[in-house]
Formats: sequence, C-alpha cells, structure tokens
Amino acid sequence: MDLENQTRIKALVEEHGVENVVVVLGGAEAEASGLAAETVTVGDPTFAGPLAGVELGIAVYHILELKDLVDEAVWDEQISMMEMVLDVDEIVAEVKQFRDQGSKYSL
Repeated sequence: MDLENQTRIKALVEEHGVENVVVVLGGAEAEASGLAAETVTVGDPTFAGPLAGVELGIAVYHILELKDLVDEAVWDEQISMMEMVLDVDEIVAEVKQFRDQGSKYSL
C-alpha cells in the first residue's frame, strides 16, 4: 500500500474512529492484497509509511468477498470479469488471514 493511501486511511480513522472505517481492497494478486490487509490491521510491515508500527485493527475485505452486498448490475459491469480470471480463493484467504489476525471490527 502506497504512502499516500496510508496517510488517507490514518486521517480517516483519526476523524471518524476505527470502528467506522472499512477498507475494501481490489488488488488482482493475493500477495499484494495480503500486504495491504496487513498494513491496515497490524501496521506497515515495511516500516516505511505512516502506518509503520500502527495497529489500527481496521475491518478489511477484498471486493470479491462482498458480492452479496453489491448491486448485481454493478457487479456484472465492474467486477464479474475479474471474478472469472483471478484466483478468488487465494486472494480471499490471504486477506482473511490478516483480518482474522488483526481486525478488531467486521461488517
């Protein structure tokens, strides 16, 4: 997760409270999605950004986990193609691992 997004997330948590923030990821690779999930739950593992050592415990999900919450027409238009070509199970497992490890909140 880039430093600008870390800054935005940290500011949103400070303004609204961690219990009112949910991070929805959309990365196409499990490893990148897991890294982003780790960053917003237990802190930036690279120790390079504003979330280095900051355990926010934010609820974090990959968009592929939220199909039931997205309007069917929007899903079909925006996400269904990704769902067909990505390794959904691997991505979801990676994000869930960090959510289970460090998220204090959930949907």
